[in-house]
Amino acid sequence: MVKEPNQNMTTMNLVMTAVCTALLAVLSQISIPLPAGVPISMQTFGIALCGYLLGWRWGGVSYGVYLLLGAVGVPVFTGLKGGAGCLLGLTGGFLWGFLPMVLLCGVLGGAKLKKQRKNAVLGIALGLGGLALCHLAGTFWYSFVSKNALWPSFLSVSMPFILKDVLSVAAGYFLALAVRNGLVRAGVVSQRAV
Repeated sequence: MVKEPNQNMTTMNLVMTAVCTALLAVLSQISIPLPAGVPISMQTFGIALCGYLLGWRWGGVSYGVYLLLGAVGVPVFTGLKGGAGCLLGLTGGFLWGFLPMVLLCGVLGGAKLKKQRKNAVLGIALGLGGLALCHLAGTFWYSFVSKNALWPSFLSVSMPFILKDVLSVAAGYFLALAVRNGLVRAGVVSQRAV
């Protein structure tokens, strides 16, 4: 998010990382269960927003904290689930696949606002690349755990979500820009920092 090396900016990064982790936990609970065991949720939007807002480093930290909280049993995963079993269950591939997604969404996260506005297509394309990796990991893992073939697994747990997830990535990009603009206008961070 920011590149100034002073103490205030490090504190701001830590605060924003904690806020994004909490936001991700809340957005993960907005879900609709489906018969295949992989629900429709706002989790993908939260991942994209964290990456675009915080950049790859702090976005990765935010998601890592979320993953760690869930792994030790805090019910932050979709459906108020937690525990190491979630990382190895039907949706575990998506949980692991969100890591490259948040990192790719965050590649331009440290860029100046003007550059981010000009590079919207590139930023969204990077996020979609991360989304593709997430869907690949989720589909392969679901296929392995459920002992279904890849194609039926893709039809069950990836294809129904593609349009929603593409829209989530784009919405996360533009909301992150709006939040960063708001932080500059409020004087919370300097124009030089974002």
